[in-house]
Amino acid sequence: MNEESGTKRFDHVLYFRSMIKLVILDFDDTLCLTEEATFHLENEVALSMGFKPMSRSTHQKTWGLPVKKVIAERIPGIDVDEFIRRHEKTVSKYFANGNLDAICSENLTALDKLKKAGRRLAILTSRSFSEVKHLLRKSHSLSNRVEKFYYIDNSEYLKPDPRAFGQILKHFKAEPEESIYVGDAVSDAAAARGAGLSFIAILESGLRTKKDFNKVKVDLFVKKFKDIVPFILQNHPDF
Repeated sequence: MNEESGTKRFDHVLYFRSMIKLVILDFDDTLCLTEEATFHLENEVALSMGFKPMSRSTHQKTWGLPVKKVIAERIPGIDVDEFIRRHEKTVSKYFANGNLDAICSENLTALDKLKKAGRRLAILTSRSFSEVKHLLRKSHSLSNRVEKFYYIDNSEYLKPDPRAFGQILKHFKAEPEESIYVGDAVSDAAAARGAGLSFIAILESGLRTKKDFNKVKVDLFVKKFKDIVPFILQNHPDF
């Protein structure tokens, strides 16, 4: 028995003491691959302000953190407030053109399977309202799948602070052992484990490997988002 995670392993399959009722998802490079598109988007804004574009490695170094917090590091000397103003407009343009946040049908099907099996779905992201407002539209494919979005502007605490999960668990009336977080970053794993949640790491982007998570407990590594479904629903008659 693993006392830290409250789980038992049989033949490399992990079984939960409590059925997972609440599935909380990161968005970027978890539900949707976005790092490359965001890299080009931010450089387009930087160029419009007369700055040289950042390198891909510079972008990836701070990927996953709020853009307002790290853009001055990515593009030294940039006027942060002006960048954010232009960034908001560019996000809308990229989304409208299908170049940002286009969730693949395979991942939407995975969400449908989880919802059909009675799992409740929420998203916890480090984006601001201006970066998620297009995802909150009633016409968006997530509107009838994800019950609630948590982002910078409506969260009491932000990742990697484990307390970021507190208001989510309270809203859904779920216990930590009944909940799981799905993300792609070590900070995601640390926050989830610190709050007592199980954690699944998505490696599809290729930006991180299993070795990056050596210092934090991960319940499952998957290369595709769809692979979370049998793991979450395993050993239950409704799957």
